[in-house]
Amino acid sequence: RIITAMDVRKSAPDPEAAALSGGNLQKFIVGRELDRKPSVMIVNQPTWGVDAGAAARIRQALIELARSGSAVLVISQDLDELFELSDAIAVMHNGQLSAPLPIAEATFEKIGLLMGGAEPGHAEHSLEIA
Repeated sequence: RIITAMDVRKSAPDPEAAALSGGNLQKFIVGRELDRKPSVMIVNQPTWGVDAGAAARIRQALIELARSGSAVLVISQDLDELFELSDAIAVMHNGQLSAPLPIAEATFEKIGLLMGGAEPGHAEHSLEIA
């Protein structure tokens, strides 16, 4: 079921996980965890190293999990991925986590300022961007 749902490409009818390529192993592991329908799921770089089709499949599965009521925390360096998957974005800078910025208010510029250490309300690093 997982192999079909996540389009895992295998070289044998029933391969060991170690025999899968990196991208196929990643699809299998994400699919296995999604199949458990967790109430909370934390993913780090969920689409790193997989092809565009696999990335789209993983992203859609995470969106569906969140829509079903599960909490999904995505850690990623891919801003496009974060904008596609997130309801809000928080940024780590110097070991500090920013306040979450609702996705409706988020822009690449605002995220960039937060990445540089800007905080809302500080005149020298204002997040008020025209």
